[in-house]
Amino acid sequence: MIGSDDLAKSIAKATDQRDVHTYVHKESGPDGARILSIIRPAKMPERIRPFFNSLCAARVGLLEITKIDAAFGEVLVGFASAGVDKGIYVINPEDGGWIDEDQVKGFMTQAGLTNWTKSNNDGVELRGHLYQLMDDISGELESSKNEPLVVPIDQHFNVKGIGLVAIGYVQSGSVKVHDELHLLPAAGPGAVKSLQVMDDDVNEAVAGDRVGIALRNTKDEHLTGGSIIIHPSVEDKNKGISIPLCLEKHEKSSVSLQVSPFQKRKLDVGDVIHVSVDLQFVVGRIESIGDSMIVNWDSPLYIRKEKPPVVLVAQLDSNPRIMGSATLARHE
Repeated sequence: MIGSDDLAKSIAKATDQRDVHTYVHKESGPDGARILSIIRPAKMPERIRPFFNSLCAARVGLLEITKIDAAFGEVLVGFASAGVDKGIYVINPEDGGWIDEDQVKGFMTQAGLTNWTKSNNDGVELRGHLYQLMDDISGELESSKNEPLVVPIDQHFNVKGIGLVAIGYVQSGSVKVHDELHLLPAAGPGAVKSLQVMDDDVNEAVAGDRVGIALRNTKDEHLTGGSIIIHPSVEDKNKGISIPLCLEKHEKSSVSLQVSPFQKRKLDVGDVIHVSVDLQFVVGRIESIGDSMIVNWDSPLYIRKEKPPVVLVAQLDSNPRIMGSATLARHE
């Protein structure tokens, strides 16, 4: 969500106020609890990384439009580049201001957000629309549960009597109590001692859940900013089973960039870019440009082998800063 704290609080209860503010609403449904999580990046447009982190986890979007300016255009580019093609926008001009609704629709169309719909500035109504969008993407979430486990970690800390706890959104797959884990980039081991979703102990967390994972056999230094939890590889020659890690390590990549419609800047050899995927925010330098760009990364980047998400590409001294989205192939 890009918008005010007041609007977010009218929809859901504030739960965390860090670089990315989170709000949660929970209600009962015919198939159990229905949990709505809103992720609102702080200090946007001053800092773009929290916005990228929010886009990594987002399934749908919510935008409060207070004026038409460069920041509004950059937000549209971000949602479109991240493939967030379903969402809701609210027109709520600043005191004494006025916003042309037709102009807003024109910008939304130009950005490729034609499936977004307008709503009134009412928290209960917005909550209902968001739950409807949740129903609309239920098939997508069900499909994600069957993919390999990927949990980018945004917080970790020690809890007295429990030990080391890592928190993040399950982007794909599922994780169960007692599962063996693999932590990247540290390549450290771990196991699930217990799981919590919405402060409730559970035996399993699945794609779409925000989960707290109490870890066993994991050291503090195995968790850093940008850590990702996955299942370890499996090698059993007796049973003929060979399952590699679901993430591929990139130190150099071939980058195919889809430039956003609002971006006029051309990238050149030697330019520095930033990319964001699965809460990783990595710096790279363009080595060559042909049919695609060859980019050397300052630190390794981990890309899903199965159904990789789009990678957001930014150049922080451009306007807008977001260049667009990209697909990456490891370059030897």
